[in-house]
Amino acid sequence: MRRGDGLDAIVVGAGPNGLAAAITLARAGRSVRLVEAEPTVGGGCRSAELTLPGFVHDVCSAVHPMGRSSPFFAGLPLERHGLRWLEPEVQLAHPLDDGSALALRDLEATARRLGPDARAYRDLVGPAARDWDVVFGDLAGPFHVPRTARKLWIAARFGLRAIQPATLLARRFRTPAARALLAGCAAHSMLSLSEPLSGAFGLVFLASTHAAGWPVVAGGSQRLADALAAYLRELGGEIATGVRVESLDALPPHRALLLDLTPKQVLALAGDRLRRHRGGGRYVRGLRQFRYGPGVFKLDLALDGPIPWRDPEVGRAATVHLGGTLEEIAAAEAAVAQGRVPDRPFVLLAQPTVIDPSRAPPGRHTVWAYCHVPNGSPADMTGRILEQIERCAPGFRDRILAVAALSPAELERYDPNYVGGDIAGGRADLGQFFTRPVARLDPYRTPDPAIFLCSSSTPPGGGVHGLCGWYAARSALEGVLR
Repeated sequence: MRRGDGLDAIVVGAGPNGLAAAITLARAGRSVRLVEAEPTVGGGCRSAELTLPGFVHDVCSAVHPMGRSSPFFAGLPLERHGLRWLEPEVQLAHPLDDGSALALRDLEATARRLGPDARAYRDLVGPAARDWDVVFGDLAGPFHVPRTARKLWIAARFGLRAIQPATLLARRFRTPAARALLAGCAAHSMLSLSEPLSGAFGLVFLASTHAAGWPVVAGGSQRLADALAAYLRELGGEIATGVRVESLDALPPHRALLLDLTPKQVLALAGDRLRRHRGGGRYVRGLRQFRYGPGVFKLDLALDGPIPWRDPEVGRAATVHLGGTLEEIAAAEAAVAQGRVPDRPFVLLAQPTVIDPSRAPPGRHTVWAYCHVPNGSPADMTGRILEQIERCAPGFRDRILAVAALSPAELERYDPNYVGGDIAGGRADLGQFFTRPVARLDPYRTPDPAIFLCSSSTPPGGGVHGLCGWYAARSALEGVLR
């Protein structure tokens, strides 16, 4: 197709990655239309009144360490379109059964709180925090060899630690508190903590607290998606919401198609077309073999006051990890990996109204919490999640005004990319962390030179950072849109 015949590109799916892809193309002067099945843009970055009127909840993503430090977002004038980051006094808290809690602030203050493990913490987390521009800049994305000696050294040092299981990295620490802190961050991997690469998530999330912070978006995560959409329109990009693409033949003429979809949806929409190209059969088989990770069970709560934490310092953190010791968290995540529902799950909790009171009526609060479950599990985890909160905040249940639950099946109905409740776009284990969704030199390209993938099923994976869309759009600009 010649330039001027139809659109340069169509992007299907208006999550953060789809928005990032469309913005990248529009900034390069290409005509682009973003198509979204739901009435609003955002994908996993939406907000809504899920419990009671006046209580604004983040439907999926709530806290954004990767968004704050994303090299793609950093280059956009999103503040001009209403984005405002709010940073809590305490970046992350991890309460323990003795009533104490670990509260993460800057690197040195956190290390001092760890007492006998201060030096070990500095040695393990300090380098990744100091070199965050490389760790989450150059190393986040498709596999490549760093181009400078400095970056190569940073990559090698980080990689030798990151590839280890979290349980092995934890041996560097002498105290249960330091080991629990690492375990809580490593559990973001949704892997068993005895698996390789689980340590990478522990390192990355700990380093991010010191390098970038764990902010929330003022007014709710939807404001980030809205700012991206406003900037895209400013660039001349088109957005069509409420349009479900069920056939590629129904799309208007275009030179490139970028899909913010996981392999399951890609196969349903484009499988036949991909097979027609050289290597297409092998590629389609690779998509079919793609493995999804555990699901999540999520609660949103409206409270009549703040959570009554035993340690008041926990009340100053927007993010709280609940699950006790390394051994308890490892047991819970191992159960999920083995297809079992844990009795005492690891719970990731956010209390955004600690720093953003606009999300609830005066004096009221919102809480966002989820735990991991086997993919597609029908188990109701409401009671077990509430018990883990009550464990560290006696009297918490008495504050509850309303509860809204989302099971893995309901999450998938809300966003088909969350297959079986997997919010990360696929299992991030050693077998498919660098080669997602299929092993290729350019993971965003497909056998069809006009079709590209830009979802979290491509590197660097899950999270609100826009990097999957950014890299995919750059690939398209270097290829069919050159």
